[in-house]
Amino acid sequence: MDTDWQSDLRRRGYRLTPQRQLVLEAVDRLEHATPDDILTEVRKTAGGVNISTVYRTLELLEELGLVSHAHLGHGAPTYHLADRHDHIHLVCRDCTGVIEAELPVADDFTARLRAEFGFETDMKHFAIFGRCASCSSREPGEAGDSRDAGDAGDSGDASAGS
Repeated sequence: MDTDWQSDLRRRGYRLTPQRQLVLEAVDRLEHATPDDILTEVRKTAGGVNISTVYRTLELLEELGLVSHAHLGHGAPTYHLADRHDHIHLVCRDCTGVIEAELPVADDFTARLRAEFGFETDMKHFAIFGRCASCSSREPGEAGDSRDAGDAGDSGDASAGS
């Protein structure tokens, strides 16, 4: 994706500092990444960056509309570039994979919420949990089925590996 982060930031009255650039590049590379994932990626280039710098940078970048976050399970939110299309996150409880679904797939649902409750949804922060097609096609007990590991299919942290 061709993004001119320097111009985007300058237009909003900010500079593209080395830390901001490293965080943006990490978010771009990793797609759905937690702050810890982003820190690990940033430290490959700049070992002195700490987690508080990553959190502050992500907060600023989100305020400026350059990154967006979603909660894909317990724990830290995951971040992705905001100029990518808005989407709904479908999170597999078994393999923790994340599928991006286009917003129109939920049009009937959001229209019903608006009509019945007067509620306007923010679908870009929305995650639906279930089982992906690959995991659903496996029989219980097959290799890769986390439910036979003693956790009844609810691993809790769906953000791992996303």
